[in-house]
Amino acid sequence: MIPLMHRLRTEIGAASLVEFGLALPIVFFLGAGGIEYANLGRSQLLVSQIALNLADNASRVGLTSNLATTQLREADINDVLQAVRLQGNGIGIATNGRVTLSSLENIQQSYDKAPVQRIHWQRCIGLQSGASYTSSYGSAPATAGIDATLGNAGTPTTGMGDTGYQVTAPSGAGVMFVEVNFNYQPMFSAMFIKNRQIHYTASFIVRDKRDFSQIFNPSPTAPRATCDLYTA
Repeated sequence: MIPLMHRLRTEIGAASLVEFGLALPIVFFLGAGGIEYANLGRSQLLVSQIALNLADNASRVGLTSNLATTQLREADINDVLQAVRLQGNGIGIATNGRVTLSSLENIQQSYDKAPVQRIHWQRCIGLQSGASYTSSYGSAPATAGIDATLGNAGTPTTGMGDTGYQVTAPSGAGVMFVEVNFNYQPMFSAMFIKNRQIHYTASFIVRDKRDFSQIFNPSPTAPRATCDLYTA
C-alpha cells in the first residue's frame, strides 16, 4: 500500500489533463461571456443599420407622375418594410421588435392656412406591442395618409427625437423618420446579459419632389401596414 501511495504522489503523467479539467469551467465562463457581449454588439449594429437603411430607402421610393412629382404608394412602403424583414431576419426583427416609419412634413396642405410641421402618417411592422414599443415622439391615426383630407392627417408637432436633438422637416419638404425597438434575447439566458430593449432612430430628407398630399394606393390596391396592426 505504501509503495502504491508513493507512486501516485509522484505521478505527473496526467498533470495537464487535471489542470485542464480544473480550468475548463473558468475558460467556458469567460468564453461564453465574450460570445454573449459580441452578439449584443452585433445586434446593436444591425438594428442601427436597419433604421438607417429604412429611412434612406423610404426617402427615395415612389412613382414619378406626369406632373414631375413623385407619388409615394402603399406598395412602395411595403417594399421597403419587406427589406427590413430580410435584413433583420437573422435576429427576428419582426418577431422580437417593432419598426415605425413616420413622415414628418413641413407642408401647407389644401386645408392649411400656413405651412405646418406635422407627423402626417405612420406605418409599422413587428409583433411587439406596449408603450415601450410604440413611437416615443408622436403618433398619427391609422387612417392618416389614406386621402388628402385633414381628417386623415396627423396632428402638428415641433419635431421628432429626443429633447435637444429633435429633427424637423425643411420648409416645403418632408423627412422619413424611423424608430426601431428590439427586444434582445441573450444566447445564454440571463447569465451575462439580461433581456434588454435596443432602441435606434434614423432620419433622411425626402430626395425627390414628392407629392405629400397622401399615400397613393392605385388598383390593384396594396395592404396598408398601419400601426394598429401587429404583423411579422
